[in-house]
Amino acid sequence: MNEIWQGLLEAIKLIVSLDPEILEISGRSLWIALSSCLLASVICLPIGGLIHFQRFAGKRTLISLIQTFYSIPTVVIGLFVFVLLSRTGPLGGFNLLFTPTAMIIGQMLLVIPIVLGLTISALSGIDKVIPDTARSLGAGSFQTAVVVLKEARFAVTAAMIMAFSRAISEVGLALIVGGNIKGFTRVITTTISLETAKGDLELALALGIILMFIALVINLVLNQLQTR
Repeated sequence: MNEIWQGLLEAIKLIVSLDPEILEISGRSLWIALSSCLLASVICLPIGGLIHFQRFAGKRTLISLIQTFYSIPTVVIGLFVFVLLSRTGPLGGFNLLFTPTAMIIGQMLLVIPIVLGLTISALSGIDKVIPDTARSLGAGSFQTAVVVLKEARFAVTAAMIMAFSRAISEVGLALIVGGNIKGFTRVITTTISLETAKGDLELALALGIILMFIALVINLVLNQLQTR
């Protein structure tokens, strides 16, 4: 209990003092998580709309498969990206392994099933009267999809919030493809792992509290935007 209290005090001290290293690590964590979620959203929103509005054989099986990937271990994604970006891998020539870009790619692949699956669920929850009305008023397929997406915006935003939470809190993937290089790929979660291994539990707890604070602030901002 004393360690938790000391960790809380250490977190307050680091935040108030604007510790340069903590600010750097926190900024990198935030940037990587937001970038991966943004890229995943750009990819998944149109694909989710396409899957929802189109009828084809195996649609239910495809959706079930997407939902199965919700709980895929981060180390599995990390291993896949590592093989993909390693020197002998198909993308090894780009020298992306152990860079923030590799971490963004990995986290993007990690959250794609979440954004895609929850987008499809959000669109499925919209009353069929809305797209039917849009079509009756002369809207084309694209315009109808936009109307339905606007109606589902609250659920879609919730999907993005969940994806961000998943991205910023993961550690296995970041260690495998990022390498936890100080000043380059080190993020809050990998720093927590490192400090815990070193036995500095107070700093590890402080970083955990800072991570939760960042996640809270981002979620509050997104919820506020959702309400507006």
